[in-house]
Amino acid sequence: MENGVVDFDAFLASWRESIVEGTPSTVELGRRFAQKLVTQWLDASEAGTELIYCDGAGDGGIDLAVLDVGSDEESDSQPGHIWYLVQSKYGGAFQGPTTLLVEAQKVIDTLDGKRSKLNSLAEGLLERLALFRSQASNNDKIILVFATERPLNEAERRALNDIRSIGRERLGGLFDVETISVETIFSRLGDEISESRDLLIIDLVSHAVPSGKELLVGSTPLTDLYHFLLGYRERTGDLDQIYEKNVRRFLGGRGKVNRGMQETLRNAPERFGLYNNGITIVCSDWEQDGAHIKLMEPYIVNGCQTSRTIWEVFHQRFSSGGTGVNPEIEEWKQRASAGAVVTKIVKVGQSGEQLLQAITRYTNSQNAVREKDFLALTSDFRSWQNAMANNYDIYLEIQRGGWDSQKALQNANPATRQFNRHVNAADLIKVFGAGWLREAGMAFGKNPPFLPEGSVFKKIVATPEEGQPAFGVEDLYASFLLQEAADSYGFGRGAQLTRRQSRFIFYMVAIDLLKDVMNRERLPVDNRSISVALAKTLNNEASRDALLSNAIEVIDTYFTQGSDESIFEEPAFRNTFNGDLNAFLKSEKFGKSMELTPKLTEGIALTKRGMGKAFGGVAPRDLIAGALK
Repeated sequence: MENGVVDFDAFLASWRESIVEGTPSTVELGRRFAQKLVTQWLDASEAGTELIYCDGAGDGGIDLAVLDVGSDEESDSQPGHIWYLVQSKYGGAFQGPTTLLVEAQKVIDTLDGKRSKLNSLAEGLLERLALFRSQASNNDKIILVFATERPLNEAERRALNDIRSIGRERLGGLFDVETISVETIFSRLGDEISESRDLLIIDLVSHAVPSGKELLVGSTPLTDLYHFLLGYRERTGDLDQIYEKNVRRFLGGRGKVNRGMQETLRNAPERFGLYNNGITIVCSDWEQDGAHIKLMEPYIVNGCQTSRTIWEVFHQRFSSGGTGVNPEIEEWKQRASAGAVVTKIVKVGQSGEQLLQAITRYTNSQNAVREKDFLALTSDFRSWQNAMANNYDIYLEIQRGGWDSQKALQNANPATRQFNRHVNAADLIKVFGAGWLREAGMAFGKNPPFLPEGSVFKKIVATPEEGQPAFGVEDLYASFLLQEAADSYGFGRGAQLTRRQSRFIFYMVAIDLLKDVMNRERLPVDNRSISVALAKTLNNEASRDALLSNAIEVIDTYFTQGSDESIFEEPAFRNTFNGDLNAFLKSEKFGKSMELTPKLTEGIALTKRGMGKAFGGVAPRDLIAGALK
């Protein structure tokens, strides 16, 4: 570590701390490793992501599985779904190309029905995967993911190509393989990349000419753009990394624009350049020799949807395996070789972050990207990070993996600011959405609505009514206190049933009970007023216990079979959802509709009345009201 910059080894040591904490078994080590790496890679909170563990004897080669249904926030069609099947290779479990080939064969045999004696978890997963394959569209995928500490070397990456070919021959074009590592997370942090990392140089064939010292403008053949993206993925193991400076990730084959691009690429690829606005690539430097251009540290900052749609269509047709000749595909390839995409290549230098942000903003200003989509690029999240540090001495992690980097910095440099508390910004957005906006069902079932392009996020940061404050650090702090309280009561993964699946309901109930007290005290109940009131309540021991103990009572009663206000007595749970608790809890109407959850509504109402009664002391409602005054 030099000049306050965390190198990868220091980051890895810090990242491992939560993995090796305590005395975990070998199986538990692998599980913790896969869970942390995958959730950070997908930028998903553990509370809102279904992780299916199969590791152990009879796991069929699958340690962890995750179904990603994407986001339908801006869609009028069904998005593509992806099953990620994860092989956790922590520490000594990874022994190079042989490990990859042997373990991949297990997974392929399992998916192809060639392995018996699976454990019950693997059998249940295999049934879901078989159903998935039977109804999969061209947008759906099954991706085998190898999770390692360090990136694969050249020989290991070649093994991935062999695995991809074998898998597609046996399972069809929906199969793919990827690799992720802790260095993948480290690289995404951007400003904390090790100076010792090799400079990333990717070749691009493009008919571009200089326009000034910092700009190349021209056209790139579609096939050459595909090979550029393929080369990037082979070098980094993570194609998404090329979009890290963009305002949003690939939306998949949904929405009229992306479906239109797919239609053109499949039916008239030679005309693609006539219909498309093109892409913008930024890099630290370039070397040009005619049409051959070496790009140093390239990022695609405009044209994410364009380039990824090209990737999806071309990868399906170029990398599906088969040794025969399909005249239709060969004819399509010939037509595709005549297609091109307009390309701008911008040199921003080694320290061109400000220029890069400006380019990203202005090149996206004429498409469907809204101002709130720029939050990750502009000052909002970083200003909240600074305010959380300065006002509350809390490290606000604005990108998963940031806390591990901060810990490494603190461990290596005692003179730097030392934080003892931390929280992830995206998790707080979900707390706020579930509690303040009563979106407990959506928070339990999905992550995308709470990300910058999502419907709930947009409501949270929407321009407030006249005279009302905008969402800010006070709201994040109140959300932090509520999340901290939930943690103290043992909510979350691995807890008993009443706490394992009810974290977001707890947030909703606690805010509902608090609002009742505020209404009775004739206090305003706009979002900011609730945040201020919650902070006052939770920072006072007596009022904290008064509020949270009653919220806990609602939760425990609701999840207890046999009680009159039990979730198992909800008519919709039995009749509409056929007793599927998981699906019922993920309903977007959960807790917001008397018709869907009358028992929960009744239980909350009974608790509100009970909070006004004193049993040998001060009534809970009065304790909370006293803290608010």
